[in-house]
Amino acid sequence: MAKKSFNEKLHDSKNMPEIIEVADMKAIARYGGTKMLIAPPLAYDEIMRRVPEGQVLTSVDIRDYLARKHEADYTCPLTAGIFMNIAAKASEERGTDETPYWRSLKKDGELSEKYPSGIDGQKLRLEAEGHNVIQKGKRYFVKDYSEKRFVLE
Repeated sequence: MAKKSFNEKLHDSKNMPEIIEVADMKAIARYGGTKMLIAPPLAYDEIMRRVPEGQVLTSVDIRDYLARKHEADYTCPLTAGIFMNIAAKASEERGTDETPYWRSLKKDGELSEKYPSGIDGQKLRLEAEGHNVIQKGKRYFVKDYSEKRFVLE
């Protein structure tokens, strides 16, 4: 069986969006409820495409927006990271009709080592759009990212 391309993965919604009732007390306490959304990869891509040049968004912003939209308590953080990476890699795979994935950051404004071209590639693209990227230990962050945060409505 041939391996799926990232664009095939991006468009594979399976049974998503799906809201799962969580019974794990630690997860309920951490995320504030029992209704966890698993949104399809394309939902992340659609939001990532909306972020204009000069602005950024975090994975937490995207997850919170999707949870509100689907009346869930929270969105699965694991699948969110996986699906944001699929959107980024699908964009690179296409070569055209680009998703500006580099504007989507990890929580606290951190750059993602899993995006195409890694930290260096994301850093270059963000700096080209006027952002100041700073290093803290081995990690990189957009300085004052919250001041340049895109608001999802």
